[in-house]
Amino acid sequence: MAFAELIVVACAAHLALGLAFAVPFVTFGIGRIDPDARQGTLGFRLLIVPGATLLWPLLLARWVRGAGPPEERTPHKALLHQEPEP
Repeated sequence: MAFAELIVVACAAHLALGLAFAVPFVTFGIGRIDPDARQGTLGFRLLIVPGATLLWPLLLARWVRGAGPPEERTPHKALLHQEPEP
């Protein structure tokens, strides 16, 4: 098998696994990662299927961990949490 054929087969396998993952993820798993997405409409869920198909390894890891949405870390938020100077 040529190297190019191997790459095509690997990409096809990744997409097939991703699509098999995306359907249950957008139905059940998205709410575990992002609680605000629990009330997502059918249109929202259809929009995230392509991204979930491509990023399935990362999303699977977050789904298994049960991680919530990432905490925003910006300089402005850091200033809010600093203690005032005497």
